[in-house]
Amino acid sequence: MLLSVVIPARNEAGCVADTVTELTATLHEARIPHEILIVDDGSTDETVEVVEKLVSTHSEVRLVRNAGPHGFGNAVRAGLRQFSGDAVAIMMADNSDSPQDLITYYRCLERGAECVFGSRFIKGGRTIDYPVHKLIINRLANWFVAALFRLRLNDTTNAFKCYRRHVIQGLQPLISPHFNLTVEMPLKAIVRGYSYSIVPISWQNRTAGVSKLKLKEMGSRYLFIVLYLWLEKHLARGDYHRKIAQPVPERTTHINA
Repeated sequence: MLLSVVIPARNEAGCVADTVTELTATLHEARIPHEILIVDDGSTDETVEVVEKLVSTHSEVRLVRNAGPHGFGNAVRAGLRQFSGDAVAIMMADNSDSPQDLITYYRCLERGAECVFGSRFIKGGRTIDYPVHKLIINRLANWFVAALFRLRLNDTTNAFKCYRRHVIQGLQPLISPHFNLTVEMPLKAIVRGYSYSIVPISWQNRTAGVSKLKLKEMGSRYLFIVLYLWLEKHLARGDYHRKIAQPVPERTTHINA
């Protein structure tokens, strides 16, 4: 099973090399066939030059350019249009996501899950240097989403998730141009009936560069996509629900301590 990793990057020259180097080393050690798509989202620093050096030394690394409107969601969608794998993970360029957790994701897919969602806030999960104000907002937002959709998943807003190829096809059309894509994808997968596993993951704050997430700008966009999918769940009458010939796999939740 070929694993694709899509990494959106905007002005991440200070950390993308370390992220990719650690990621490739971990995947090689685990003997997981993979490709890494780094999507430049209109960087104005040396991100492209750094990635081009990585491409020259790592055959599995590809540079993708998001030439259209910029934004986290647009960059991820550009990568999703070009990945070759049987499954795809979305990871951050700032080295905040653990490559070892990606191995866990992959093993869950091997056991039959169609999606794997990590949580930093269940037993076994952890965060390192999470800004307090962002943590408070994060927990309130995720509580709201979990209550509205009656989910056990308590970290919907986290970008680091993994999907089989046919799930990505079933999520179309993806419409979020910004960070609200991190909510659109898992909620749409759940609403449309794909099976998923939940596993604990770790997260550490970046040590270089600046976060691109602006909470004041994103609040209304997150709310829009959440309500949009709530309406799909309750009013679409199954029009967008998965339609396949074989039996639908049971929803599974694996929580590994």
